[in-house]
Amino acid sequence: MESRYQRSQAAEEVVFDCATSGPQQHRFEGPLLREVVLDAHPLFDVRRRKDRSRFVLAVSGGDGHRTVLAWAEIDADFGDAPVLLATRLDGRDLDTAGSRLVVPVDRCGARYVSAITHVWVGGWPVPA
Repeated sequence: MESRYQRSQAAEEVVFDCATSGPQQHRFEGPLLREVVLDAHPLFDVRRRKDRSRFVLAVSGGDGHRTVLAWAEIDADFGDAPVLLATRLDGRDLDTAGSRLVVPVDRCGARYVSAITHVWVGGWPVPA
């Protein structure tokens, strides 16, 4: 049976600068990060923009690389950035390597996280 994420694949052709490898050009495919997070029912009121705008996401990779995004960057009512949890790179499955965070709007690849191990979603301020 096909999963929801297999049905809702997005694709992005991206060009970014990599500090170690220079300019990169790739085609990534996978579900949008916002769809995956919304399916996990984050603890914000989806009807309230101000509530959603105070949330952040922290993403960790298998090599220890970490990055953060504001929920507003990917929310359709705000930045609407097509950030992917890529499962394919240039037509090849990333099953062995693991999913990759892809931020197509970034000029450099610093927020591209390989072999994702954890996605944390939380609001600021953190309740006491």
